[in-house]
Amino acid sequence: MKTELIIRSNSSDIDFALLRDGKLIELNKETTKNKHAVGDIYLSKVGKILSGLNASFVNVDYPKDGFLHYHDLGPQILSSTKFLKKVGTGKEKDFLLKDFQLEKDIDKNGEFSKVLKTGQNILVQVVKEPISTKGPRISSELSIAGRYLVLVPFSNRVSVSQKISSNKEKDRLKKLAKSIKPKGFGVILRTVAEGKKVSELERDLENSLKKWTDLCSRIPNSNTPTKILSELNRASSMLRDVLNDSFTKIMVDDKSLYKEIKEYVNEIFPEKSSIVQFYESEVPLFEKFGIERQIKTAFGKTVSMSKGAYLVIEHTEALHVIDVNSGNRSNKESSQAETALEVNMISATEIARQLQLRDMGGIIVVDFIDMHTNVHRQKLYDHLKSEMSLDRTKHKILPPSKFGLVQITRQRVRPEMIIKTKEPNPNKTGEVEAPIVLVDKLEYELYKIFNSKIKYKKVTLHVHPFVASFLTKNIFSIRYKWFRKYKQWINIVERDSFMYLQYKFVRTKK
Repeated sequence: MKTELIIRSNSSDIDFALLRDGKLIELNKETTKNKHAVGDIYLSKVGKILSGLNASFVNVDYPKDGFLHYHDLGPQILSSTKFLKKVGTGKEKDFLLKDFQLEKDIDKNGEFSKVLKTGQNILVQVVKEPISTKGPRISSELSIAGRYLVLVPFSNRVSVSQKISSNKEKDRLKKLAKSIKPKGFGVILRTVAEGKKVSELERDLENSLKKWTDLCSRIPNSNTPTKILSELNRASSMLRDVLNDSFTKIMVDDKSLYKEIKEYVNEIFPEKSSIVQFYESEVPLFEKFGIERQIKTAFGKTVSMSKGAYLVIEHTEALHVIDVNSGNRSNKESSQAETALEVNMISATEIARQLQLRDMGGIIVVDFIDMHTNVHRQKLYDHLKSEMSLDRTKHKILPPSKFGLVQITRQRVRPEMIIKTKEPNPNKTGEVEAPIVLVDKLEYELYKIFNSKIKYKKVTLHVHPFVASFLTKNIFSIRYKWFRKYKQWINIVERDSFMYLQYKFVRTKK
């Protein structure tokens, strides 16, 4: 498996494209307008307490106040507020909690008004970015993420990522963490900590502790609301979370950003610093790696897949619905049950990619093609879980129902990535799909033609002259690739009367 990170920068935005074996699997955008990133920590005041919701709104310097529920206070909120008060008044100058006496955990089913009061200072962390008309979701259970571990103040708990399957490795990491963990801090070992030495964990812990002490030193001179700790920029946080041995290239087209990323990679993964490259060319970066084409073909309502199958993705206020279609493909050698399983397996792979690519969150319902055997249902379920195991976002998958429905919940921490794939119609008012999408439609039609029971002597495609030029340009044109694939030449006829994206196939039998 080959992984590449392509980073494109312009005046106000930075786009990050994560490729796996050349295929786009994740697309992120960092904009200067977005002041609230997941992981940012604010010094704020408790706003109006809503007894009916057992929650409060908290001002975190956003038009809509952040929402803080009782269950997001964390068991050690009393220790946090006590420490904050001492630091704010200058009575506590030892930020490493060596002599700090922790308070008792709060009741799991208690009342917000009995723990915090309106106007009380509090430290909160953004756990979900502002989405639609809602303000950011916040928590007062703080955590500082490092490369190998997450530091949790006011806790003594040590835990290990569930994605590490070996119990022996989990026990080893727990012992190492307990040996280096300072008093008053909890530690969560991340998946990338697997196999790491104590010196690497200790260095990462020191970096997180420094962030904590810097945070605390800003409290006495800060007003509310104030951001006192910023999460890493999107590029660095992505590299912190996903950089591993499979990475072969990190390409950046901005000089200052290139230097920043080079330094960060050299710090967290020095063996991989050589793969960070500065891109200089007249050809735009995303065009060079075929990313623009993949964006336009992957973000529409209909998503084409191999062997003629396709997905239809619909979004509603309550949930996302994905419909799997076989595309009326025929398969002489297999039974209907085998064909359904094959299409479902292909679809499961693409669905796992689409969820990550679009960053779809909340409830997702997938309508797979009906399968009548438990063996096939289990095979599909295992395959979908395997494909989604690479997804860093928390998710849960339920087994297929008797109706072929699979329910997925996926954590939503930032707005869904929505990219418009339609363009102005050059022939009349309204919009049409991007021309690049037309090629995928033609591919799908040809697949149906050449995999049908009827054998055709001649296949002719009628298209607008602009499209005809696009299909036939260069020696190794798209039409030539069709010839190599289907072993039959496709005649292309230019039709001036056709609209830009109109097409028609004419087939002649033997």
